[in-house]
This record gives sequence, structure tokens and C-alpha cells, in this order.
Amino acid sequence: MELVSRQTGKVLSQLGLEVWPWRVCLVGRDRAAVTLGRTQKVQLIKIKGNTLVKDKELKVSDNVYGITTSGDNLVVTYYQQPWLEAISTDGKVLHQFHSTGKTQHFKSPDFITTSADGTLWVSDQGNNTITKMDARLTILQTFTSPLLQTPRGITAVTEDEILVCSQGNNSLVLLQPSTNTMSTLLGKEDEIERPYSLTYCPQERKVFVSPLESDSIQVFKFT
Repeated sequence: MELVSRQTGKVLSQLGLEVWPWRVCLVGRDRAAVTLGRTQKVQLIKIKGNTLVKDKELKVSDNVYGITTSGDNLVVTYYQQPWLEAISTDGKVLHQFHSTGKTQHFKSPDFITTSADGTLWVSDQGNNTITKMDARLTILQTFTSPLLQTPRGITAVTEDEILVCSQGNNSLVLLQPSTNTMSTLLGKEDEIERPYSLTYCPQERKVFVSPLESDSIQVFKFT
């Protein structure tokens, strides 16, 4: 894991983990939670000034992929066995979404994010959908579009502006749930290629995009 200054791009701190870090989310202002690739573990990390320090490790139910916060809790996605869990920061299971057979909703749920109103947003690259859920993991709405091709990273700008990495067509897609519309925000002409993950900085209104298998981060102004 690395802590990087968004102003200068300088690496401020590095922290070695037992296996590769898969997904990450902030837990408040001074902690982060990281899923450890192809394990049943979530590593909590403290952010002390400009230094990353290991905190406790949580055991979860399956090989964990995506992670986000939900109030004081965490929500994780399980990619190979497509289901979700809400857990406490002590690892206690609070809610589950687990469907099988003909009622299966998710195929490959991966990235997940939370908007300011507490709504959860899940990208599913297996069926090219975005799913809106509440904190108890109840499905509220599902969004599809030809613009969504292998959706990966997802982040909320506002409750009605959700950005998604559409990796399959090399673009960032803007979802506006109130009107059930999607539009291409940035594409290959903007040097977007295989976008994998992204996050939004509200203080600077900037979007930070990580391409697949790249050692660089692209920065765009959101207007």
C-alpha cells in the first residue's frame, strides 16, 4: 500500500502486506480497509499523519473483492460466489445478500461504493449492470446501457452523479439515476484506455483514474 500526495504525486508512506491489496476504502478520516487478494481477509490500516500503520485484521466469509463503508460498518463483495455482506469493523456479519439458481441477481459483483446519502452502488462486470442497494442490502434499482461494457471501478460524485469505469469500451460513464440515463464523460480520445478503478476528490472536484496494469494515475477535473 502507498499513501500518495494528491498535490505533488509524491509517495509519502509505504506499507507491505502479506498478499497483494485488491480493493481499498476509507473508514473515517484516519483509517482504511483493504481486501487482500483471493483470501478471506480484510486488513484495517491506520493513517497517522503521513504514515500507514497496520491495524487489526478481519476474517470474512469467502474470497473477498470489493469493499466500501456503510455508516460505521463495511460492505464487501464476493466475486466468485456472487453475493455481498455487511459487516461490523469487528468482523460480525450484519446483513447478507445471497441468491442462487434462477433468482441469481449478480454474476460477478466486484467494485462497490457508497454515495453521501448512504446508498450502495455495485458494478457487475459479468452482466454489465450497476445495482443500487440500501444499507440492509436490499436491491432498489438496476441500471443497464450499451455504454456499460465490463464495468469495473465506481465512485459517487453526488447522489445523482455516479461515475463508472467502462473498461470494455475505454471510457468513463456518467450514470444519473434520477433520469435513468448514462452518458460517456471521457473516452479514448481523452487518452482513457482500459480504466480499472477510480475515486473522486470533492475538495478539488478531481477524478483519479487507474488504468489496468499501469503504474500511473490519470487526473481529470470534474466540471
